[in-house]
Amino acid sequence: MQSPLELRHLKTLVALREAGNLSRAAQLLSLTQSALSHQIKAIEEHYGTPVFERKSMPVSFTAAGQRLLQLADGVLPQVADAERDVARLVAGRSGALRIAVECHTCFDWLMPSMDAFRVRWPEVELDIVSGFHADPVGLLHQDRAELAIVSELAEDEEEGVAFLPLFSFEIVALLPRAHALLAKPSLSAADFADQTLITYPVPDEMLDLVRRVLAPAGVSPARRTSELTVAILQLVASGRGLAALPLWAVKGYLDRGYVARQRIGDGGLTGRLYAAVPARLQERPYIREFVSLMRETSLLTLPDVSLL
Repeated sequence: MQSPLELRHLKTLVALREAGNLSRAAQLLSLTQSALSHQIKAIEEHYGTPVFERKSMPVSFTAAGQRLLQLADGVLPQVADAERDVARLVAGRSGALRIAVECHTCFDWLMPSMDAFRVRWPEVELDIVSGFHADPVGLLHQDRAELAIVSELAEDEEEGVAFLPLFSFEIVALLPRAHALLAKPSLSAADFADQTLITYPVPDEMLDLVRRVLAPAGVSPARRTSELTVAILQLVASGRGLAALPLWAVKGYLDRGYVARQRIGDGGLTGRLYAAVPARLQERPYIREFVSLMRETSLLTLPDVSLL
């Protein structure tokens, strides 16, 4: 007997439309690509017809798939609204979500996430804790924030704090165009030794290149700092030094040929971001939804990222 159409099937089709391909849709739904393909097969077997065109890029839906998407666009928002209403009735309607950030480049995806959240949870007080914080997790312990964006897990797992995975990305070296180091297949720690390294004015333990590549090799290049990403790129373009930033944060400048990039290490240098929240708050519905929105927004809007 064929399985009836379920909400998860509609969510699968919507994720496929938004992500544009099976691989990214699977990440969006926290499924393996095999499990996603199985869900799509179940839909197609139920109706006896394909729902999207294979090998289309971006994905193209058949007439049957488009009709089911029309159904999903009407039903799924109502289901989500009802679930939020029930959560409000059970856990209370109001709350606060103050966000502390250690990442200078996070606002590209954090702002759209906050905009979407305000529409869904207008009664929650949403704010960014002003200023840059070298220890945003400390603000959770001081009850000055409910969520912190951090780039590494605490070694001792920070008692009372839950670390929720967001996404991973490549950190690339940025060089002036025609720099001699561009002839190499990738850069090692030694390649930075006689260069000037341009970074944000943050502690070394917050810089992946320094903490994970240069310091272990005993390399300590000359340093220069700037608060702004665009200023760092301008200094690099002017030949004042090298930098290392997330690929997604600088891809627009790279596409325009403003600066050049080089891989760090044979396999590349991978950065990761997490949402740290007090363990006692992690099950609050609006916090769970905000973390979900951050993951969804980053995957759909940033180039070359993968969900953790």
